[in-house]
Amino acid sequence: MKYNKILVIVMYTALVFTSCSDDYLEYEPEGVLSSENVATAENAESLVIAAYAGIANDEMIGPLTHQWVYGSVRSDDAYKGGGGRGDVDVVDKYEQYNLTIADMGDWMAPRTWTDYYKAISRANFALSVINDIPDGEYAQKTTRQAELRFLRAHSHFMLKLIFKKIPYITENLTQEEIAQTSNDVDNDALWNTIAEDFLFAYDNLPQAQDEVGRADRNAAAAYLAKLRLYQAYEQNDQHQVTNINTARLQEVIDYADEVTGSLQPDFGENFLDGFDNGPESIWAAQFSINDGTTVGRVSFVTGLNSPHGTGLYGCCGFHLASQNMVNSFKTDAAGLPLLDTFNDTDIFTNVDANGTTPPDSGLSVDPRIDHTVGIPGRPFKYRNTVSESGDMVYNFSWARDPGVYGYFGNMKEQQAPDCSCYVKEGPFVGTSKNVDFIRYADVLLWKAEALIQLDRWNEALPIINQVRSRAAASTQRPLDAGATDIYAIGTYNSFPTKDFAWKALMFERRLEFAMEGHRWYDLVRWGIAEETLNAYLAEEKTKRDFLANANFTAGRDEYYPIPQREIDFTGGLYVQNPGY
Repeated sequence: MKYNKILVIVMYTALVFTSCSDDYLEYEPEGVLSSENVATAENAESLVIAAYAGIANDEMIGPLTHQWVYGSVRSDDAYKGGGGRGDVDVVDKYEQYNLTIADMGDWMAPRTWTDYYKAISRANFALSVINDIPDGEYAQKTTRQAELRFLRAHSHFMLKLIFKKIPYITENLTQEEIAQTSNDVDNDALWNTIAEDFLFAYDNLPQAQDEVGRADRNAAAAYLAKLRLYQAYEQNDQHQVTNINTARLQEVIDYADEVTGSLQPDFGENFLDGFDNGPESIWAAQFSINDGTTVGRVSFVTGLNSPHGTGLYGCCGFHLASQNMVNSFKTDAAGLPLLDTFNDTDIFTNVDANGTTPPDSGLSVDPRIDHTVGIPGRPFKYRNTVSESGDMVYNFSWARDPGVYGYFGNMKEQQAPDCSCYVKEGPFVGTSKNVDFIRYADVLLWKAEALIQLDRWNEALPIINQVRSRAAASTQRPLDAGATDIYAIGTYNSFPTKDFAWKALMFERRLEFAMEGHRWYDLVRWGIAEETLNAYLAEEKTKRDFLANANFTAGRDEYYPIPQREIDFTGGLYVQNPGY
């Protein structure tokens, strides 16, 4: 259980939020409280907590926090996994890039749309109440308004990354005005509208808050750096990058320089219980366990993704590392990544009769692979055995359908079954481990990216090396049963050209954030999704038959379709993304 000054995100029974409208943009809290009788400082505080809960009220079929479906499986990092292509087949359609209709029921993207707008409605309802409380009666009024606008901006930002064309809904809109708010907004103007909320938070929040988990000025600065980075890559109506705005890139650097934080000493600590809200965690969804509720305020968003063929976990074997991504961890004699040739040969493919994988002769790898991927014969979640749970060495039998998806698992989002953070409801696993939205490593690499694009790649060199040096120092925890003598990771002596620096930056982001759900959004931001993913598919489909007909279509597949039910509800006011 998380104690001390952590903001415990729980729902008060007086604030039961259920749908009361045909459309989720009109979603309002329903219960004993209304905007007329709740306008007190005490009740406003409860509404703010409920708004924090909203951004983490996701589920296995409607992700908000962990982007394993939209950002990882949709990219070249991972396969869907599970029990064949028909198991949660909507994600198979995403992975195959053959989602060509806008109505997929209420699974995944449509549910995510719903859940984000529910979160936005919570923030807006709380704002509408707090705005009417006299300043003298609510000492925290401006701070709470800034937190709520931060939360609202976060949800709109994520919606924009997924759907691009979205309506921006604020607390001052009537229900009639909401129904008349179009999603067909100029791309740059929408970025600026989202930024206005983050800027209000930046200007009105303290640098740090006493209650860990609340948004602060530090998180707002980080989010502004992230937003301006995405905004810098200007897209046309067909989602192609047509210009890189240098003024926006300078803003990225300026805001990144204001973010205080540091890298966690060991890379793996970012993904272990007991290290939540550490120096690297800039902004995170907060979870708890043993908090008086039935199963705790735990996260089930990755509840489908635990290893399947073992009594340690249960279900369901989704989100499996791709061979391409595993290959990307190879290093050369100097411990540097093989920027152009990493995928020429496959590694960890020699599974023996015992389900173990002897290291390939002469193989050297970045140690982050053993913090990221479950590999037969190597300890899972840094354990060889768990006294009450059994053997924790990853085994071939843990793969649910290796004939389709291979046998590489995911590790970052898992916790050991004897962890006090772990809960099992039926076959599904939940944990109280936070989900980080922004790590300090992200901020460092955003700054490095902006510097390289501004032709200042020599200034990016020490930043990228800082991230690599931390990886090099993260070799104590992972392996006893598996060989550690294959680890080789070094730093760059120099970046001879901008092109080399750019490749190094892109590669570093992939290695650092593998299977955390960032990869897809990076490829779309950089404008290289089509070339990267079709090249990936051309090779990967020779190894995985299920990808035989997969093909990425530029100008369509960069974003998901606007849910058809939303278009229907607005009488056709909403404009569909191209290609659907």
